[in-house]
Amino acid sequence: MSQSIPQATRRGVMTAGLGLAAAAAISPFAQPAQASTKQPTSKGKDTMSSSTITTKDGTQIFYKDWGTGQPIVFHHGWPLSSDDWDAQMLFFLHQGYRVIAHDRRGHGRSSQTATGNEMDTYAADVAALAEHLDLKGAIHVGHSTGGGEVARYVARYGGHGRVSKAVLIGAVPPIMVKSDKNPGGLPLEVFDGFRTALAANRAQFFRDIPAGPFYGFNRPGAAVSQGVIDNWWRQGMMGGTKAHYDCIKAFSETDFTEDLKKIEVPTLVMHGDDDQIVPIADSALLSSKLLKNGTLKVYKGFPHGMATTHADVINTDLLAFFKA
Repeated sequence: MSQSIPQATRRGVMTAGLGLAAAAAISPFAQPAQASTKQPTSKGKDTMSSSTITTKDGTQIFYKDWGTGQPIVFHHGWPLSSDDWDAQMLFFLHQGYRVIAHDRRGHGRSSQTATGNEMDTYAADVAALAEHLDLKGAIHVGHSTGGGEVARYVARYGGHGRVSKAVLIGAVPPIMVKSDKNPGGLPLEVFDGFRTALAANRAQFFRDIPAGPFYGFNRPGAAVSQGVIDNWWRQGMMGGTKAHYDCIKAFSETDFTEDLKKIEVPTLVMHGDDDQIVPIADSALLSSKLLKNGTLKVYKGFPHGMATTHADVINTDLLAFFKA
């Protein structure tokens, strides 16, 4: 991180493993976003398309929709985009699935929003997309912040045959921030440090994260990929600063406990035991106990970004779960 960013902030960020991955400040009055009236086109065998829907507040949500078969919807982490799922999108397309991924509002190619950057609206945007595409029996897969988005979406909108299974990968639920009810969480000061670093020099902050703990590239003997680092930075810098800033509160302070309790579909919880971003003890180990039909799979030595660094392993295990 550049010298213009306070050293105390940098120490706090690195010591806490950067705890990135967003959840969201709860807005109980949020309603499902309304998609535009444009109807999805009929899909042929080799159809690959990208488009947008427009929500009721005028936000454009970008999405990719490839292939046919049972739909899999991928939900990305903070501050990335649907491009973070490249390795999964291609793999499952070739396996005969219909693969869909969107850029969360304020991220990637979606509108750089000033409002609605919290989990209730994120989930409502997904509900609008699922309705627009008329998805039935979909499998929803979320990484990090996207795991929180999946939990809230499935709990609130997953009925009536919309959702068949869910997957949480390195996900933020039940809640990240430390409190009397969550003594194992990260202190609020850690997330204040994120906001300070982002505001001071977002471009450098978005270099330090992937070059360090996100992919475990700070571990001795790690096989560092500059391309992966650059791609993380590219995706992050496509999004809006205001939306990214707001999303820090979203991922750190949203409590998904009740969402997890409401989910009835089979849910796979996947987490690396060397996740420096979302420590496993206060996330996956707790989430798996709250789910009615949850299965926990722990990966020894795997980092937060394991869907990229260990895509072959993760994709194989996802496929087995989907087919079970």
